[in-house]
Amino acid sequence: MEVKIESTLDELVRAGSILSRDLSFKPMVSVLVEQSLDITKSDIACLYLHEDPEQVKSNLRLIYRRGKFQVPETFSFKSELMEFIEESDEAVLLLERKESPFIELLLHPDMASGIALPLSTQTAKLGVLILNKSKAFYYGRRNFRFLDSFTKLSGGMLQNARLFQELKDYLKRIEELKRYQEGIFSSMTNLLVTTDERGKIRYFNRSAAESLNLNESHIGSEIDSIFKNSLARRIVKEIDDSRNEKKEVLGIKGIYRTQQKDMDFALNISPLMGKRGRLEGSTLLFTDQTRERELQGRMKQVVEERRIIKDMFSRYLSAEIVSQLVDTPHLVKPGGDKKEATIFFADIRGYTSFSEGRDPEYIIEVLNEYFGEAVESVIKHKGYIDKFIGDCIMAAWGVPLQTVEEDAIQAVSCALEIQDLVRSKQRHFFHGEAANLKIGIGMHTGSIVAGNLGSNRRMNYTVIGDTVNVAARLEGVAEADEIIITQSTRDHIADHFKLEKRAPVKVKGKSEPIPIYRVLKRVS
Repeated sequence: MEVKIESTLDELVRAGSILSRDLSFKPMVSVLVEQSLDITKSDIACLYLHEDPEQVKSNLRLIYRRGKFQVPETFSFKSELMEFIEESDEAVLLLERKESPFIELLLHPDMASGIALPLSTQTAKLGVLILNKSKAFYYGRRNFRFLDSFTKLSGGMLQNARLFQELKDYLKRIEELKRYQEGIFSSMTNLLVTTDERGKIRYFNRSAAESLNLNESHIGSEIDSIFKNSLARRIVKEIDDSRNEKKEVLGIKGIYRTQQKDMDFALNISPLMGKRGRLEGSTLLFTDQTRERELQGRMKQVVEERRIIKDMFSRYLSAEIVSQLVDTPHLVKPGGDKKEATIFFADIRGYTSFSEGRDPEYIIEVLNEYFGEAVESVIKHKGYIDKFIGDCIMAAWGVPLQTVEEDAIQAVSCALEIQDLVRSKQRHFFHGEAANLKIGIGMHTGSIVAGNLGSNRRMNYTVIGDTVNVAARLEGVAEADEIIITQSTRDHIADHFKLEKRAPVKVKGKSEPIPIYRVLKRVS
């Protein structure tokens, strides 16, 4: 008998030594289950812990398992086995598989013997360690003594490990909260300075460091001595009075003077009160009104830039493009900006003879009816109305926003739509004496310069360049009902349109004839 007791003590000492190697919760759980199974040579060893460590009336969940057999994942705290162990704080031993209120102690149908031991301390009930063996009458006095002692030793150590882990998690959350809070303070544009109850600087954010010339060496210094040369005496007194009288002071205005610059500020002072009204320090929140005025000025400038863009383009571009320009005003550069664009000229054929001898008011009415329809078509196809030259519309695609291939396709699509409008019997223009008027359209794609052109008294956004000149010459080549494009435009529209190749034409300003095409219809 003495030999067995000594052997049990040796095993307990060895297992306890392994258990204490790592005082973290998870490694200790592993050692408890592994050593219990290995030393007793059981087939199954399982540790079930309460789901809520603070509440005994909570189900128990499997935390760690050894053995090749499937076992339950949970135990109800209302089961007879768990209720008995919780109330008695004693082990339960089942030596054979027979009818019993504690039969669930045998975790698998192949098991014949089982033992369940409470894992607890004087102040907490953690869970239950259960071991099973397929052999009946397996767990004797020696196994019981070892397991009883080992679980009691483990219970206290596991509770301490759990509390230590909870403390570490709590401290981690505090550190994260502290870093989060400091991150918020650092990102504030207002200048934040806090002091302790004696008026010594405890903390300042990045904005305060930059604007008030503070650095780490000022932590712990009296605020009066730091600010006395930069703030008026009355403001330093306000800070002292707020601390001494534990009162909030709002809306103090003044000038903070440094060697680099002076800052116009507003200051709010708030005491930091602890338990039972104890003063723990003060918060000084400076608002840099100089910076605020600069920001307000920039905001007004941005608003004015957007207003100018709206005024400049809203009559000549679609609302969608104007909205994009308002959101990205840098796309409209001051002065000239080189772009790749498709230029479009649409001229009324027969207009000169039609207008001779007719009343000017009637002629203007005819033009306005036609321009109203044609301009809507240009804007719908994302073009820019550059100007009206008598009876001619000059439009551009690729300004102020540029998408070269799409620009050319939209321009040709617009030209076809205008010609369809002119041919339509349901048209709302060219009535009566103007019924025989037709349109000739020419266009060319190439480099242009787009920008504000004019003087301080009058500026217009327009396009200039050789591409504009070529497009104007092609409008003169186009007959009534025709749309004439150059090879350059042809290269950008792929196979979206059916074209008719024409003989190259010689235009003013070009030494070689220009290849041209007539647009017949859209095919895709």
